[in-house]
Amino acid sequence: MSSPFGSLQESLSIPQVTTNETLRELHSKDESYHAPVKPEIVVYPYNAQDVSEIMKIAKHYRRPVYPFGVGSSLEGHVIPTEDGISIDFSEMNDIIEVKEEDFLVKVQPGVTRTQLNKELKKYGLFFTVDPGADATIGGMAATNASGTSSVRYGVMRDQVRDLEVVLADGSIIHTGSLAAKSSSGYNLNSLFVGSEGTLGCFTELTIKVSGIPEHIVAGRAIFPSVDDGVEAVVSILQAGIQIARCELVDEPSIEKVNAFSDTNYAIKPTLFLEFHGNEAGLNQDVEFTKDIVNEHGCSEIEFEQDTAARNKLWEARHTLAYAFIHDAPGKKMMTTDVCVPISKLAGAIKHARKLVDASMFEGGIAGHVGDGNYHITLMFDRGNEEEIQAAAALNEEIVKYALAVGGTCTGEHGVGIGKQKYQAEEHGESLFLMEKIKQALDPESRLNPFKLVQLKN
Repeated sequence: MSSPFGSLQESLSIPQVTTNETLRELHSKDESYHAPVKPEIVVYPYNAQDVSEIMKIAKHYRRPVYPFGVGSSLEGHVIPTEDGISIDFSEMNDIIEVKEEDFLVKVQPGVTRTQLNKELKKYGLFFTVDPGADATIGGMAATNASGTSSVRYGVMRDQVRDLEVVLADGSIIHTGSLAAKSSSGYNLNSLFVGSEGTLGCFTELTIKVSGIPEHIVAGRAIFPSVDDGVEAVVSILQAGIQIARCELVDEPSIEKVNAFSDTNYAIKPTLFLEFHGNEAGLNQDVEFTKDIVNEHGCSEIEFEQDTAARNKLWEARHTLAYAFIHDAPGKKMMTTDVCVPISKLAGAIKHARKLVDASMFEGGIAGHVGDGNYHITLMFDRGNEEEIQAAAALNEEIVKYALAVGGTCTGEHGVGIGKQKYQAEEHGESLFLMEKIKQALDPESRLNPFKLVQLKN
C-alpha cells in the first residue's frame, strides 16, 4: 500500500508533515499505562481546512487518524492501534475571540487550560473545568473532562455551546450556537463531547466561562476515617452549601504528599475544600461547614483566604500522582476512575481500600467526592507480568463494583483502550445505538479506531 506522506506534504506544507522517529515516538503514548504504538506519520494542521484535507487523504490511502492534544490522557486515547496518521493540534492554539458580555470564549483545540485562564484573567473571567493537568481544551472536550471543580460548575459537556467539527469524509459542521439554550434539533454538542475523536476532529470550540469569584476560601478537614469524611461531604451537600471543590485524600496519599510537596499534614483521611462567593455569604458557609464536619468526628479544620496559602494547598492535591511516580522510579502508574451515586460512595471507597490492602501494591485513594468520582493510584512494573495481571484484576474489581451499584466505569478519564471492554456491560442495548451512530458518521472506522465503540466487521 502506497504512503500518504507525499500527498500530505503537497496539500499542507513540508514542515507540517513528518516521519521523524523522535516525533513518532512522542505520539505513540500518553500518560497511561498502555503500551505505546508509533504512528506512521505525524501532521500539524493550522486550520479546519488543513484537517479536512488530512481526512480526505486518509480516506484515499485507507489510513486511520488519531487526534493528539498534549498526550495527558489516561486511557490510551491518542495511542495508535495500527499504522496511521497522528494529528497534532498544537499549532492550532489561537484564542479566537473573548465575548465577555456573553461569558463565552471561542478557541482552537490546541489552546491549553493555563493559556486560556491567563488570557481570561484580563477580563475578570476564568474557565471552570480543572482536571489538574494542563490539558488542551480540545482534548478535554473529547473526553468530557471534569476534575476538582465539577461539584459546583459542572463537567466539560456543561460548558460547550458550539463545536466546529471535521467529519471522516472531510466535511465541516457546527453543532450548536451562541445561545444559552435551544430546543432545536438533536443535541449534537452532547453527542460529540466525550466521543474521544471517534466521530470527528474538533477544530474550534465555543465554551462558557465564569466571573472570577469575589472571594475564595479553601481549607482542610481531618477525619478519623474515610467513612466519616464521606458522610460529612454528603451532609454538606444536603445542607445546600455552595461548595466549589471537595476532594478526599486518604492516609497513604497524604504521606506521599508530605514527602513530595514539603508539607506537614496530619496523616489522616483529609477533605480539601473550597468555597466561592461574596465574603459575607462565604463566612456563613464556612461556619456552617465547621458545624457539620464536627458532627462527623472532624478533629481539625483550617481555612485559608490568602492566595499563596490556597495555591499551596491545591498544588499538594494536584501533584498527588507525581508524588507516587517520584516515589517509585522505573514503575508505571495506573489510576482507576469510576463514579458512583453519592449514597454508595462510602461503601465503594471502603471496598477499594480492602482490595488495595490485600494486594501486592501500595496504593492511595483520592477523589472528587462531591460528585461520587474517586481514583486509586497504583504503581506497578510494566516488565513484570504478575504485577501487570494483578493491577488489571484490581482495576476490574473496582469497575465491577461501580457498575453493580449503578455507577459508571469512568467518571472523567474516558474509555479509550482501557475501558472499552466494559461498554456492553454498562450500556446494554444502547451500545448498539452508539455503534449505529459511529457507522453513520465513520463507516470505514478511520477516526480513532478500536476506541470507545468498536464496529463489527
